[in-house]
Amino acid sequence: MNDAHGTHGTHDAHGTQLYGEPFDGGIALAEQHLLAADHTAAGAVYEELLSLAESVEDSPDVRFLRAHLLSDLASVRLTATDLAGAEDAVDRSRRLLDGVADTPMGPRGRQLWLEVLLKTLLADADLLRRTGRLDEALAALDDAALTLPEFDDPEGLRAAELGLNRVHLLMERGAWGAAEEQATALVSTTPATAVEVPPRLLTALGLICASTGRYDAADDHLTRAADAFAAIGDTGEQQSLLAHRAHVAMQRGDLELAERLFARASAFFEAQGRSGDLAVCEQARAYLAGRRGDGAGASDLAAASLARFEEIGASVAAADTVLLGAQHAYERGDVHEMQRLAQRARDVYQERAVYERCAQVDLMLARTLEDNLNRTDHGAHERQSVDTALSLALPAALALEAARYDFVTAHARSQWLALADDAMRLVLRLVERRQDQGLLFEVVEHRCAGASLALERTPRRDAVPVSPDAAMKAYGDAGGPDVLGGAAAEAAVSAGLRVAPPPKVRMSPESGRVALQEYIAAAEHRYRRRIVDEHEVPFWATGGLTSRPVVQVRLVDAGDLFMTWTWAGGARGFGTGRGPAAEVDAAVRELATALPGADGAGMGAEGVRRAFTSGALADRAAERRLARLLAEALWPEGLTAQIRQVTARAGRPLVRVQPSPRVAQVPWELLAVDDDVRLVELADVVTTAPASLRRSRPGEARPAGAGAPVSGASPAPGEVGPVVLVLDPRVPGFRADSPLGSVLGPPGSDPELLSFVRRRLDAGAVVPDVTTPEEALRRTDLDRDWLGGVLRAGARRLLYVGHVSGAPLEGGQSEDGALHLCCGPGSSGLAVPLRTHRPLSAKDLLLGTLPLRADGEPGARMWPAPRRVALLGCESGGDLRFAESFGLATAMLHNGAELVTATRWVLPTSFAFHRFAGVPASVRPLTEAVVAVDTAHEDPDPVHRLGRWQREQLARWRADGGIEHSPLLWAALTSLVV
Repeated sequence: MNDAHGTHGTHDAHGTQLYGEPFDGGIALAEQHLLAADHTAAGAVYEELLSLAESVEDSPDVRFLRAHLLSDLASVRLTATDLAGAEDAVDRSRRLLDGVADTPMGPRGRQLWLEVLLKTLLADADLLRRTGRLDEALAALDDAALTLPEFDDPEGLRAAELGLNRVHLLMERGAWGAAEEQATALVSTTPATAVEVPPRLLTALGLICASTGRYDAADDHLTRAADAFAAIGDTGEQQSLLAHRAHVAMQRGDLELAERLFARASAFFEAQGRSGDLAVCEQARAYLAGRRGDGAGASDLAAASLARFEEIGASVAAADTVLLGAQHAYERGDVHEMQRLAQRARDVYQERAVYERCAQVDLMLARTLEDNLNRTDHGAHERQSVDTALSLALPAALALEAARYDFVTAHARSQWLALADDAMRLVLRLVERRQDQGLLFEVVEHRCAGASLALERTPRRDAVPVSPDAAMKAYGDAGGPDVLGGAAAEAAVSAGLRVAPPPKVRMSPESGRVALQEYIAAAEHRYRRRIVDEHEVPFWATGGLTSRPVVQVRLVDAGDLFMTWTWAGGARGFGTGRGPAAEVDAAVRELATALPGADGAGMGAEGVRRAFTSGALADRAAERRLARLLAEALWPEGLTAQIRQVTARAGRPLVRVQPSPRVAQVPWELLAVDDDVRLVELADVVTTAPASLRRSRPGEARPAGAGAPVSGASPAPGEVGPVVLVLDPRVPGFRADSPLGSVLGPPGSDPELLSFVRRRLDAGAVVPDVTTPEEALRRTDLDRDWLGGVLRAGARRLLYVGHVSGAPLEGGQSEDGALHLCCGPGSSGLAVPLRTHRPLSAKDLLLGTLPLRADGEPGARMWPAPRRVALLGCESGGDLRFAESFGLATAMLHNGAELVTATRWVLPTSFAFHRFAGVPASVRPLTEAVVAVDTAHEDPDPVHRLGRWQREQLARWRADGGIEHSPLLWAALTSLVV
């Protein structure tokens, strides 16, 4: 194997022949057969070449040639799912390679040996993965990673193949988030010369998206993969995509299309002798047959699939078929057979460390127990049966829910959560059946704690790990610090937030008990997944409480709407409630049709016009009916009675509501909780953000939410600093009458607004530094750098009145909500520019420049929030509509604010009142709201003061029905605290 060994076979990268004829020509012919999907012919060519090589006089060069042929033959047999034949070829190739490893060879000979060794290691890893030996497969990939640095791989082909194999292994383990992150990075970094790798990565991304609920994205990835395979003439992979498209259709629920595609794929695989791929199709068709009621056909197909998987040694795939058989057994009423088969499958998953599937088996067993409880009377054993079901369902649900933290983007996490929510619905049905208020409290507290922002895990986009952290097998990719810069900055703009599991919720200061602690311990032990962060937060936020009575209300979506409440601050008591899903959904739909922008027009005129002309909030009688409908669906009478009792003894209480995403736009103040008595008339109301924002983070301006004024505590003694006024900043490139034009009207046109600014100037320090009120309006110099500077210098309050772009709810990424300042397109940031302007997004406020520079700073240092912040713009407080609350309002809380007043929906301007409701031009409802919020933020108890103004507006609305006093404007306002 010296450099002059010369004329054997394929040409290398420099055009030199490797083995000579007939080996060069034979290998080229085999490759043509492979592209044409004729694996039988390709295998025959390699067998013939191998026999010829074995007839040649033995030497190190000949042994290397045999190793090369065996390595290629192993790949062909893997494609044909001849796993036993592939294993034999891999073992023989590896022995031959090891046998010549110490033979003297020149630099080029060494590179050839390394290349074949890498191919053999990758084939071995693929084989081990397919036969369910996942830890051994990871070890083989690690061996390849250790070999790779010595190999001259200028085109990056072997590195890309190694990455692809890691993606497949992560998918097999059910580590969808880590698999997607690695595949996405590889797609963008794999060189164009490695033509076969990108379409295979796109195929993997399609399957990942299909398995995690993103079916449109899955179709897009598979379409791109098909185009790429067509471009290189790989007809076999084009045909294989039929099965993948069928899988997407089946996951989406289009069962007829799935059946047709699986039938076509089956015919192709059977003709090609690819028994493993045929078994996959038979497994899917067995499921489809069961769905359409063909029990016999389902059993026959499942039996055929199982036999093929067992024959080729694909243990995990065989266990999947066994689990399908368990479902069929249960449908036949054979519970004992179902349990036997389910346990058999679970044993395989446990042995192979496929923990997501273990959780799925446990959930299936819990569901069958629940179904059995519904069908039969368990008598005195019912509590024991419910407990058994919970012991299976709750840890599994926690593990599946926690799997979302592996994903890079909030969109992927929200789609996964939609799938995992079915498990939590099962849990809450069982908890309700158990009539266990204490357990319900713990479930609600855990779910409401919220994800923690993981600044240290913000994804790198300029590097792909060749060897994943060993901890990935248990907890997913641990990630790394942000070190992006240069060309990677543009990629960072599209990067999402990384998050960590929620903190532990301490339920009792006396016992130290943590919510769901036994179930969390079981989940972490059974499924090797971290469920909670090590940080703890108390069940009740005691900081800032006075003797004023306070009730904390938390709501959770799980089909039905579940509620818990607890009293503190001089009152004691608790309670739980449940809103049936149908009633809750009907009430929320009625509200949605009454709100500006409910028709999808967003900030457009049509959505606002409809709210004024036909919406329920614009008519007194319709508004009263809506308020009553919302109260009947969402608010328990028992809690109203408790509020009245507490008020009689201790005065007006504070109601802290942490809504679920489904009811986050509900104006709780408006609820007619007792005939036409509104909640705001009985109590002051504040919205609470997830408890995860309560934790301290090193390097931030101050602990986020520390000492939050839950009852409106006065500013700290001696607190100084200016009030920052950002009033209708001019957005570059947008005229005053454009969608991002003026909110408050031309400067000087509103006497009340000018009087307000004058009063603020007379009262003390204000920035920007102006001498006349007009100078504070429609300024062109209030950009992100200016804002960061004045906040870092120290500010007492921030009042922003201007445009806010809410994040699309279906995208799941609350961090895309943005403020529109005077920033040009060249401003550094994480939001995509809008022509001549780059918005300041919540993602900017949270991440700062961490994703943009190696020496970047977190947003809390760049824009430290003052204690009180007002963000008056369209849906500026829409954070809680998302599964993860990282929008503008919660970003301000994260950065140090203690109270943020924002809006729940699109905020009508005064001009909208003039245009659509005929209100006189001299009446400025939006200005009145701005003044009310500013006045409240100057008050020692801002929540009570704002509530008092809302009560005044309600009284005027009842008295004369004037549209300027309608809840369209004042009920949109809410104050958020932690």
